[in-house]
Amino acid sequence: MNRGFYIIMAAQFFSSLADNALLVAAIALLMQADSPSWLTPYLKFFFVISYVVLAPYVGAFADRLPKGVVMLVSNAIKVAGCVIMLLQFNPLAAYALVGLGAAAYSPAKYGILTEYLPHSKLVVANGWIEGLTVASIILGTVLGGVLIHDRVSHILLSFDLPGFDSGIDTPAESAIAIIAAIYVIAALFNLYIPRTGVPMKPLPAHPLESLRDFTGCVRRLWADRLGQISLAVTTLFWGAGATLQFIVIEWSRASLGYDLSRASMLQGVCALGIAAGAVLAATRVRLDRSVKVIPLGIGMGLIVILMNVVQTVWLAVPLIILIGALAGYFVVPMNALLQHRGHHLVGAGRSIAVQNFNENASILAMIATYSALVASGVSIYWVITIFGLLVAGTMTLVQLWFNYNRRVHEAEVEQLLAFARAEDRHL
Repeated sequence: MNRGFYIIMAAQFFSSLADNALLVAAIALLMQADSPSWLTPYLKFFFVISYVVLAPYVGAFADRLPKGVVMLVSNAIKVAGCVIMLLQFNPLAAYALVGLGAAAYSPAKYGILTEYLPHSKLVVANGWIEGLTVASIILGTVLGGVLIHDRVSHILLSFDLPGFDSGIDTPAESAIAIIAAIYVIAALFNLYIPRTGVPMKPLPAHPLESLRDFTGCVRRLWADRLGQISLAVTTLFWGAGATLQFIVIEWSRASLGYDLSRASMLQGVCALGIAAGAVLAATRVRLDRSVKVIPLGIGMGLIVILMNVVQTVWLAVPLIILIGALAGYFVVPMNALLQHRGHHLVGAGRSIAVQNFNENASILAMIATYSALVASGVSIYWVITIFGLLVAGTMTLVQLWFNYNRRVHEAEVEQLLAFARAEDRHL
């Protein structure tokens, strides 16, 4: 990997670091306003809604401009979201604006990998980017928890400029101000992301044409015998992962007596496991063998249910790490396989937009379901059981789906696997 790849990694790290710290700060902002607990998951709902609504357009936009420019504009939008959050706008609306920036950022972030690197390095590159992303999740959630801690926020709020009233008066607001500065750092790295030389694709002349183009891309990926499997797995994974964030907060409060600051650090422990699994997968799983990791998703869903019997932090930490490691090990190869098929079928930016559309539609559905369960008074222990069985059951169905494809469409599937194997060996 050369210098340009590491600049891309640094830009992604700081942007993701701020994204994850901001979620904790935004939750603190809602708690500061005495909002009901069922409203908290809707922060994630509003964050990802742009991924779904704008999916037909952000992929084409990412292919229209150099990826570094797209990432720079996206980080500027995130900074604007932080600013209006500090100006006392509704936290859900402000966080939705940050989500708009994230939706535009994602196709460029992943699309540049397929433009900049040979396909033989995609699994390794995904291991790097997912490992660093998860490292930023670990540090971001921990950073968010630290920034809202009484001692740290007291120090931050004690800084004042003579004759200037910033309007920053609470722990959540001081945290958001620091997070906005981190987005600016990410934007500075965006300025130095190398141009790949890949020809830019013009935007369709009419919005409806973009919608038709996107719909065609969705159909092509879901019709592909390998693309449909990898897309199904990543769709289910990210919906489950987003819900697990809030489950861990509520579970740690009920079982361990943790406040938001300490619960956010437990989220970081889960991310640590994901990072370990991602790095291990990058070194052990070839592109053409990505589908062999699906059973780990089934196991992860069943192991999640063990959270119900854990009452001490000494058992909680290794269990959460194990869940994260299983998740990281099976999602990285499936991401790489999906990018490989998407790049050849519809183009880098458009394939990531399709992936984001499906994954975030899953997040919207799972978050809404989780919030409805909490609002109706369902115990967090029952929620965990339902969640674990849902993950295990859906991953089992995906495994059966792949087995069916390999049995009924054997020649087509073997040809696609051979193509992946050939690219994996090509330097």
